[in-house]
Amino acid sequence: MQLTINGVPVTIADNGDSRPLVLVLRDELNMTGTKFGCGAGICGSCTVHVDGVATRACQTPVNQLVGKQITTIEGLANADGTPHPLQQAFIDHQVPQCGWCMSGQIMTAAALLESNANPSRADIVEAMDKNYCRCGTYHRIRIAVAHAASLKNGATK
Repeated sequence: MQLTINGVPVTIADNGDSRPLVLVLRDELNMTGTKFGCGAGICGSCTVHVDGVATRACQTPVNQLVGKQITTIEGLANADGTPHPLQQAFIDHQVPQCGWCMSGQIMTAAALLESNANPSRADIVEAMDKNYCRCGTYHRIRIAVAHAASLKNGATK
């Protein structure tokens, strides 16, 4: 079965089953940036983009992804290798503690910024509401997302 992940065609075993994307990414392709959290689509740690939409990889069968563009945290950086504004903002504001939810947080925020280049605090809270952080860094996450929006819009640090 052929998938397109981070702009690269990838062939995976076609087991004729509905394996969740998160397991294929982690176990078969060794792309461990996408985390397995709850397995029920609740926590958001497994969030990736499918055709630009934030999607829970633990609930998305790979056999439904043929012909779609999948982007993981590994593919979010700029083409020149510099961090995406969200990645840089999360570093600048020292958002991660344990780090388990961070790739999902960043991928959810990236989808927000693609659809809303200048989100309000309420927009950020609403978009990020379904991503859980067991360490409780929600305040820093909100600050980093707002900072990333300003970076994307040409502001300096």
